[in-house]
Amino acid sequence: GEEHYNCISALHKSMRGSDENASLYWLGRMLEGGEDPLYVARRLVRFASEDIGLADPLALTQAVAAYQGCHFIGMPECEVILAQCVVYFARAPKSIEVYRAYNNVKECLRMHTGPLPPVPLHLRNAPTKLMKNLGYGKGYKYNPMYKEPVEQDYLPEELKGTDFFKERKT
Repeated sequence: GEEHYNCISALHKSMRGSDENASLYWLGRMLEGGEDPLYVARRLVRFASEDIGLADPLALTQAVAAYQGCHFIGMPECEVILAQCVVYFARAPKSIEVYRAYNNVKECLRMHTGPLPPVPLHLRNAPTKLMKNLGYGKGYKYNPMYKEPVEQDYLPEELKGTDFFKERKT
């Protein structure tokens, strides 16, 4: 019932708050109460990107490994795998930079009126002669061929200058 959602919320918020002790308690409460360990593991995968993100990119690897470990061996043996992951997450630095930026992208797409801007010609793949003749791929600079960073636009003209990492919802 509702306690299922209350406990996962408490676990999530305890890890976010870097409280490893409370995180273990809420994990134990869920597992000892019969919660599906794969449900908890799926939530940890989400937490790895949503709350830790680029502050510790290995967190996602930890979460996926915990999910796979739980899938392979099940309960009760997998409880220590989840406990290790939960403590790792509670101790990890946190960053919601990517989470916010992607939400800004979604907001941009939802707020757009009319047809979405076309992909710029230089970014389009040109597998046929016709496409090449239409200008697909023309002027594209293949970054690995340059020693220095390449100056090149990757967003449609209508979005030039947009920085989803800096824009904030009001």
